Amino acid sequence: MKTTILLPKRIAVPEPKPVTNVADIKSLRVTFTRPDCAEFDVVDDVSFSVKAGEIVGVVGESGSGKSISAKAIMGLVARNAQVTGDIRVAGRDVLALTDEELRALRGTRVSMVFQDPMTSFNPVRTIGDQIGEAVTIHRRLRGRKLKEFVVALLAQVGIISPLERAKAYPHEFSGGMRQRALIAMSVANSPDLLIADEPTTALDVTVQDQVLDLMCELNEKQGTAIILITHNIAIVASICHRVMVMYGGQIVEEGPIDAILENPQHPYTWMLLQSVPRIDRHVDRLTAIEGQPPDPANPPAGCKFQPRCPFAIERCTSERPALREVQSEHLARCFVMMKNCERNAHVK
Repeated sequence: MKTTILLPKRIAVPEPKPVTNVADIKSLRVTFTRPDCAEFDVVDDVSFSVKAGEIVGVVGESGSGKSISAKAIMGLVARNAQVTGDIRVAGRDVLALTDEELRALRGTRVSMVFQDPMTSFNPVRTIGDQIGEAVTIHRRLRGRKLKEFVVALLAQVGIISPLERAKAYPHEFSGGMRQRALIAMSVANSPDLLIADEPTTALDVTVQDQVLDLMCELNEKQGTAIILITHNIAIVASICHRVMVMYGGQIVEEGPIDAILENPQHPYTWMLLQSVPRIDRHVDRLTAIEGQPPDPANPPAGCKFQPRCPFAIERCTSERPALREVQSEHLARCFVMMKNCERNAHVK
């Protein structure tokens, strides 16, 4: 079923170059152990790749496994979590690296912008010192050259009066400035892959656009591949080449952004798009997906989305659907795809 949706004008983003993948994730599983020794999966058999220069969006409700998948790639999961599968970044097997090798990989080949820029900085150290520390560790710069490099980084991300602002503390920056400074720290060593975990959260729309423009500029000029984690489908539509939709720790749909927006094949994706506010029609209430995401410790039998799915059939309650190709480069995890448009008569 084709979905008509009003979204912001798409930002001009260059197509990714057909070169080696900067990240290959296969059969990723993250398992937590509770105090009672019970185990449960918060990421369940996730596989995807990211090409050099590609921007990949990851969307889904809170608790769908977006952030924990990113942290697993960075080797930053909690101590009570077990990560299995195959994680390769820039050709390196992340799970086989020593702590020292992993620290060397972070910042140089893969970097991450976390959700809250305020808690990502040390409040008693200046912004310039904290960015400089990341540069010193990997580039061995010190003294005047380090100071000049940090000031140039802040100027690159659009910080006004970078020489003076480098001496400021995090609480002296606005939310948008802290986010820019955090991005400056993340790209200081020109990583191949930047993971941005909800980088526009709590920012007003003007600053949000500036941050997105900055990320697109980094992608275009430095060829940095980006994994963009967000709840905002409009943001994904405006800058991403490809999108992955996650639910219950699994990828339920993946494909080129235009294919996903125009012809979603999984009911969850279709319902997410239906819940986006529309300015071309008046409604008394916004469309919402009834029910709650599954409890990782007690997932439903069969398809994880079937308790909330208005299109579920008997097979959905007993079997787990596999992620399979429904169109060229377009994958979905569903027994009854949305292309069976006659089913849509049951949903208003």
